[in-house]
Amino acid sequence: MQTSPAKLLILIALSLVIIVEGRTVLAFFGVDIPPLETALIGLVVIVALLIWAIRPIRGSPSETE
Repeated sequence: MQTSPAKLLILIALSLVIIVEGRTVLAFFGVDIPPLETALIGLVVIVALLIWAIRPIRGSPSETE
């Protein structure tokens, strides 16, 4: 794991805030994004963060060759 579970939780929380507030900012400019698409984008971001956190570090001794 590249990061601690606490840092991962903070990253997920911040990314969700940015996604929701980004949707609000885009609405001011007339760009409407449905809630379902916002939820799907949030899900993709969370999965990407989880994959990043779980993948082994390149060159680490725990990695099998």
